[in-house]
Amino acid sequence: MGKPTGFMEYQREMAANRDPLERVKDWQEFYRRLPEEKIMEQAARCMDCGTPFCHSGMVINGMASGCPNHNVPSEWNDLVYRGLWQEALKRLLKTNNFPEFTGRVCPALCEGACTAGLVGAPVTIKSIECAIIDKAFAEGWLVPQPPARRTGKKVAVVGSGPAGLACAAQLNKAGHWVTVFERADRIGGLLMYGIPNMKLDKKIVQRRVDLLAAEGITFITDTEVGKDVSADQLRQEFDAVVLCGGATKPRDLAVEGRNLKGVHFAVEFLSANTKSLLDANHRDGRFISAAGKDVVIIGGGDTGTDCVGTAIRHGCRSVVQLEIMPQLPLQRAPHNPWPQYPRVHKVDYGQQEAAALYGADPRRYCVMTKRLVGDAQGQVKEVHTVNIEWIKDDQGRFAPREIAGTEKVWPARLVLLAMGFSGPEDTLPDQLGLERDRAGNIKAAYGKFATNLPGVFAAGDMRRGQSLVIWAINEGRGAARECDRYLMGYTNLP
Repeated sequence: MGKPTGFMEYQREMAANRDPLERVKDWQEFYRRLPEEKIMEQAARCMDCGTPFCHSGMVINGMASGCPNHNVPSEWNDLVYRGLWQEALKRLLKTNNFPEFTGRVCPALCEGACTAGLVGAPVTIKSIECAIIDKAFAEGWLVPQPPARRTGKKVAVVGSGPAGLACAAQLNKAGHWVTVFERADRIGGLLMYGIPNMKLDKKIVQRRVDLLAAEGITFITDTEVGKDVSADQLRQEFDAVVLCGGATKPRDLAVEGRNLKGVHFAVEFLSANTKSLLDANHRDGRFISAAGKDVVIIGGGDTGTDCVGTAIRHGCRSVVQLEIMPQLPLQRAPHNPWPQYPRVHKVDYGQQEAAALYGADPRRYCVMTKRLVGDAQGQVKEVHTVNIEWIKDDQGRFAPREIAGTEKVWPARLVLLAMGFSGPEDTLPDQLGLERDRAGNIKAAYGKFATNLPGVFAAGDMRRGQSLVIWAINEGRGAARECDRYLMGYTNLP
């Protein structure tokens, strides 16, 4: 806890982000931070709540309540309040390998379960977390800490997203020789190429990768396991293999006109944009440009928001985001009580920027895409939609029903499909003969992470399906623990 009466004395306060009309002119992070004394004041709001739900990680009504990684904000909030920043850092790193990532891109499940939020505004846990780790890097407190002893065991980690990096970090701490294989030209997975730079600066990712490399982890890029290197070769050369390749198969849109030019998966759009930005500051032109175009984004989640922000920075003519689901309520609904994660309407950075530029939130709810129409050259020019309502069928399940007379045509020279991902790609699982679950993910029990092949483990989105960065870190740590147990017969990893 922080100050016993802090939650009554201080109001929740967040630093105002950079002005939307200013930040859309560049690719720098849009966040601003409170000064240190204000951060300490916000930490004082952490109350003596008896049973802190913020670190519970319970699944309630199908969603996590509190941090899945069991971070303990009540402890490091108290340390920050008392000015003990280095002690706060140590406590933070005990459960989270990469707070500089979660402090920027996590939806803050911890804040949704904060007891202070039951009667008022929750503690600003996410921003305090980020302040601790950013101060640690700025002060030089984080230095390479290679293990004092090596076991001689070799482990291959396939995929360098948050699950793969967390797994590699933990296994390296246990003293194993760890090699991470990444098919892209840079390490980081979705942290590098799936999240735009203005949301997570790639220097932040590279800084962590460099630290891990200095601690003894080997990174191999431009190498796809299953193609450039066979899975069998990995099993022969390494004592264990951990698969952290993610759920990278994008969900498609089965409508007329899907194959028109100008229709792309969101991941193609975002990854090419970031690569071109890093390689040549966009001077190479090797990205899908939205400049001067009417952009229609199909999908209303975080990826859709990232597409909005990216298209705006390209200089699009207009942008609209079509969402098949209804708009969430502005406040918790009766069936969504604390400490469940609050399913409420939020305006993210991309929508803020669109509203500032074009005068309105770009999202349109309960809209179903019927077909895409192109011009004589096969270039998309229109998206045809109809409004829907959600009704219960005979089995009590909700299903969409079209509303007559609500048909609409949207101008579109660029259509981005941001409808999520349906699971891992097939090459590697098929080559290894791995069992799958009903959703097509690699079958490996949570907590054990072992596949049907001895010495082969799976973690992150590749095992659980599309999820959050914090869940990926949780699974990477868990898989490392079980892999260590497999190699040594016991484990001291948390």
